[in-house]
Amino acid sequence: MATDPTQRLTIPEYLAFERQSEMRHEYLDGEVFAMTGASRSHNLIEGNIFREIANQLRRRSCEVYHESMRVRTPSGLFTYPDVVVVCGEPWFDDNHFDTLLNPILVVEVLSASTAAYDRGTKALEHRSIPSLAEYLLVAQDQIRIEHWSRQENDWTQQEFTTLDQTFDLPSIGCRLLLADVYERVLA
Repeated sequence: MATDPTQRLTIPEYLAFERQSEMRHEYLDGEVFAMTGASRSHNLIEGNIFREIANQLRRRSCEVYHESMRVRTPSGLFTYPDVVVVCGEPWFDDNHFDTLLNPILVVEVLSASTAAYDRGTKALEHRSIPSLAEYLLVAQDQIRIEHWSRQENDWTQQEFTTLDQTFDLPSIGCRLLLADVYERVLA
């Protein structure tokens, strides 16, 4: 849900508003969009991915965040990806340490209401982040993961659609099995 379209916020106004709000909001071109609740499937998939990646990254120089770490793109889109990974030194927008600038991996679990946006504007914005090496779009109503990876100055995409498939996330040295991603969700 957008704020009053006649009142556009600046980035500092958005950040001040967001840091006082009990709800999360995304920001694009002066407009603020409330983040709605997620389904059971969405939450399970997000948790499964977070758990699998976090376990594999233990004792390594990477940090894994889920759903409440804000990410800023170069053009000024502020989002809350479902899972975010940064390796090495995290860079933040300011000394609040709540807006990450240099993710290496972003994961979005798709919802019927947001799939077009997640695949379109949001995907393009996230893939414009110089540090981003991989971008995952994960369906919750079918077994389907779209794995985007940066190759030189272009992006390639692979799809995975069966529970017995595994795929690598080379930017962070991890591997995911679709059966683990969709555990307790789809059979």
